[in-house]
Amino acid sequence: MTPESNKNTENSVVNIEAENACLSLPHCIVIIPAHNETQDIAIVIADIQKYSNFPVVVVDDASTDSTASVARSAGATVVPLALQLGAWGATQAGLRYALTHDYDYAITMDADGQHLAESLPELLQPIIKQEADVTIGACTERGSVMRKIAWKLMKKVSGLRLEDLTSGFRVYDRIAIRRLAGWQATLLEYQDVGVLAMLQASGLRIVDVEVNMLPRTHGISRIFYSWTSVIYYMSYTLLLGFTKRGMKHRPH
Repeated sequence: MTPESNKNTENSVVNIEAENACLSLPHCIVIIPAHNETQDIAIVIADIQKYSNFPVVVVDDASTDSTASVARSAGATVVPLALQLGAWGATQAGLRYALTHDYDYAITMDADGQHLAESLPELLQPIIKQEADVTIGACTERGSVMRKIAWKLMKKVSGLRLEDLTSGFRVYDRIAIRRLAGWQATLLEYQDVGVLAMLQASGLRIVDVEVNMLPRTHGISRIFYSWTSVIYYMSYTLLLGFTKRGMKHRPH
């Protein structure tokens, strides 16, 4: 057997192991916060079902369209919210559902189709190997110049060294789920600096995993769609990052 064929065989073994990684993590759930995502939610759910056998929970963030019914028809469990809480509030509701139903791991994904389920094996590997408590699907190539400038400022002020602070494509272990389901996390408005600083201060290991993401096909970003929204978001996040910078790590 030639060195090249050996290399191809090794790569095939690695790929098979990565594809089977999803199935080797028991008691895992996928949480999708969704607000008016009728056009994409069924596709997102089908994509997850193609690459894993994890149960899918869609947290319907007070949608005014048929997001909930479409998600149910696609095979997801729907948790309806009476009031719109925003992406982080809906995500936290999903994490509380996971904790209540005794799941050990939770994967969070966006409902707009940007996050690819084919990346789940890579995202889960550090968790399965017990090298991390939280993994973040990082795609630093995505986004506008405005978003990238925001990332740099947020990292500088907060002291966080993660590459993609705003990615909602994550895996949390049970300790992280319990931490984020608590009342302190309820005080946060976004899932980036405040959530990550809280996890880091709890002594949890957070790892970036480079993944591919698709551009948004429908709708607009709820943060980077206007200067007013961006100014509010950056003011809130930078102030929060500055106050969290001195938080010391506590063993978990």
